[in-house]
Amino acid sequence: MEGLIAIGLLMLLMIIGVPVAWSFAGVLAYMVFAYDANLNTLMLQGYRSVDSVILIALPLFVLTGYLMQSGGIARRLVDFIEVMIGKRRGGMGASMVMASGIFGAIAGTATAAVASIGTIMIGPLEQRGYPRSYSSALLGISSLLGILIPPSITMILFAVVTRQSVAACFAASVGPAILLILGLIIANRFSVGRFFHELSSSANDGLEQLPGKGKATVRAFPALSLPIIILGGIYGGVFTPTEAAAVAAFAAMMIGFFIYKDLNLGTFARSVVAAAETTGTVILILLFSFMIGRILASERIPQDLTELVSTLIQNPLLILIAVNIFLIVAGMIMDDVSVTVVVAPLFLPLMVESGVHPVHFASIVACSVVIGANSPPVAPILYMACRIGKVSIHKTVMPALGLMAFVGLPVMMVTTFVPELSLFLPRLLGFV
Repeated sequence: MEGLIAIGLLMLLMIIGVPVAWSFAGVLAYMVFAYDANLNTLMLQGYRSVDSVILIALPLFVLTGYLMQSGGIARRLVDFIEVMIGKRRGGMGASMVMASGIFGAIAGTATAAVASIGTIMIGPLEQRGYPRSYSSALLGISSLLGILIPPSITMILFAVVTRQSVAACFAASVGPAILLILGLIIANRFSVGRFFHELSSSANDGLEQLPGKGKATVRAFPALSLPIIILGGIYGGVFTPTEAAAVAAFAAMMIGFFIYKDLNLGTFARSVVAAAETTGTVILILLFSFMIGRILASERIPQDLTELVSTLIQNPLLILIAVNIFLIVAGMIMDDVSVTVVVAPLFLPLMVESGVHPVHFASIVACSVVIGANSPPVAPILYMACRIGKVSIHKTVMPALGLMAFVGLPVMMVTTFVPELSLFLPRLLGFV
């Protein structure tokens, strides 16, 4: 009962606007009081948990995202994709989806993708006839490809808190990511001409100022080489995910300073400070969540939850549906980091008991975050997309719900009930 009260307290604190890290601190204080836990021992265990080589990748990938935004890398990626597919029917919307996917394959974060891709593309999309409400909704859900496409910060956190292989979790989310990209592109093409009319590329929308295909490819080549280097290095055994993060940050810095020359000491310093602030918040959340997890484990809360649910629901399929629903609701209230570090370890024993591989569960959690992060009342990514798009959240909710209902939910259900979509690549690479 105390465990459920703790989760309810965490959700309540977030709803009333308490910062996420201090919401976790409040829950920890309650659990220390409720279970009479030794705070000194918990602090030591929490410190040992965050003292991890794997977590060094976190600030480096976050820094890579900020350097991509300030160093001109995102701009060249968007120009390249617009030149290649932007002039086809629904091409501008598809360009946003593809740009978010490539951005996610380098930075591994959704917030940086929203800021970078949204700032560049919302205006041109409006000039091509896309309503700002629809563009912001599409930006919100497509930016979350950064959670699914490796190297994903969410998957790093999942691997750390559940003691799984980072590379295996990376590989597991590739299939759902490809499915989500295809679904968004198809849904966007269906929407064009039915809910709004896309203007031709000959209109004064700025596309005529874009470089030709050859020139755009040459300009974008350094940026396009980053995901190849990162993922090829990880799965080719050249370097670990942590080393890949260092390579990504160094490469983004070199490209920004010496190739594109959009990065200077001032913007570099601001990127470092922003990355440090983001990382500090996440590490605090991790510290408190590890301490909470120790209390839960010592009191056998996950095992008791498994026994309770197994007693109430005997059908494994119904258990999967119930967990999916809970994950979506949790994602509607909490951010992706909170869902990953608190809810995922809590339900992992139940999933294993139901025959779900832990690496498969990583994909399920990631897909549920995609839906929850765009669903009110909290909807952190959707609200950020609305701020970037300069549009009211009330106008964006309906298009966002439509994309989640016809793309996000089907992708999550396929991911949940077709394990091979998530396990094929990890097995092929020998991770599971």
